[in-house]
Amino acid sequence: METQLPELINILDLQQTGPQEFVGQNLFIGSPNVYGGQVLAQAISAAHNTTDPNKILHSIHSYFISPGDNDVPIHYAVEKVKDGKVFQTRRVVAKQNNREIFILSASFQNMEEGIEHQAVMPNVARPESLTSFSDLFAEFAEKFRVEPRGIFSPNGPFIFHPVEHYDPFHPKKRAPINHTWFKTNGSLGDKQTLHQEILAYASDFNLLITALLPHGLSFFTTPMQIASLDHAMWFHRPARLDDWLLYVVESTNANASRAFCTGKIFTKDGILVASTAQEGLIRKL
Repeated sequence: METQLPELINILDLQQTGPQEFVGQNLFIGSPNVYGGQVLAQAISAAHNTTDPNKILHSIHSYFISPGDNDVPIHYAVEKVKDGKVFQTRRVVAKQNNREIFILSASFQNMEEGIEHQAVMPNVARPESLTSFSDLFAEFAEKFRVEPRGIFSPNGPFIFHPVEHYDPFHPKKRAPINHTWFKTNGSLGDKQTLHQEILAYASDFNLLITALLPHGLSFFTTPMQIASLDHAMWFHRPARLDDWLLYVVESTNANASRAFCTGKIFTKDGILVASTAQEGLIRKL
């Protein structure tokens, strides 16, 4: 079965239209608007194209300003905020039809030695013992006549193995914490910048959905508007996206139609490679 992974890699290879200007195409995964993780990953790709290759991306902070149109290319303009000996800082603005839809700040650093410690990975079931989300969803899709796309599709760019069983058509209330193993649906090369971009792409999955768990809600059963408002990410250590990673997501607050979620991403050997934080809009319609 063909996978969308080559398409994902292709849209992250931006077309350069100026010294610090780039254009990216969209990968449709079934969402009505451009998937937020795509804009995030493409903005990082634009920043990568203007920085010293010896400096490593270590953090991003971003805001989603307006929904993106799946049918319109996205233009990225990079501003060189700082070019220091150790750190480089970039600001990226994404536009469609001359309207800003997203802004990102990114910081890059030379590799240095220093003190080390990390959180401990939760003791959960191993990915090989679990069923893929696309296989679980296939039963529901046939019954409710829903076409599997993106995260729900067997040919999506990623394979997801959820630790906790989740029925999106009959959601039950449970604690707002989620554990999901994931990896790319195919092999990647050794280019670390590409692995970082794809990790950012995947990091937008499962975050806001976790805030629905204690309320027994699902967008398959309850009309609602869900959208990322901001997204921060810290890249702690190198990671391979074509090997299993565990995404641990927790929602610690929801109020005023906004939910706050944080995440930690571990290798299967328990190494913490990244942390995430996001606030998003969740509004019943």
